[in-house]
Amino acid sequence: MYQKYKGNENFIHLDIGGSFMNFARGFNIQLDHGKQEAIANSMERLKMYKLPVNSETAKKEYNELKKGLEKENFDLTLEMQEKKNGIQVYTKGNKIISDIVVLVRDDKNELIVLELLGKFEAEALTDIGNITK
Repeated sequence: MYQKYKGNENFIHLDIGGSFMNFARGFNIQLDHGKQEAIANSMERLKMYKLPVNSETAKKEYNELKKGLEKENFDLTLEMQEKKNGIQVYTKGNKIISDIVVLVRDDKNELIVLELLGKFEAEALTDIGNITK
């Protein structure tokens, strides 16, 4: 996706990893809920893309992304939908998750893709969904 849109001035992308992730861990931020801290510390790289496309093209890209993830053995782990807004979370792995991809679509069919790379314990990810205040 990066290669496809990198020349477009409206393409927003963020890629954080390596030294910056170690720098962020150095702040030793304590998270309040369950195993969120373990998950944050397991992340080796974070990538974010906001596609610079209109609604019809975004819908096409969204469908292509979903097919590509399934082809690469990602499993749909969580799906939330409200009218035209939606979030899909795809994971790769069983007990240890190596990649998490989050597709966020709004009512204008604008698309944001988050990719979290690292080694995450599946049980810890499950616990995140059970947080209550």
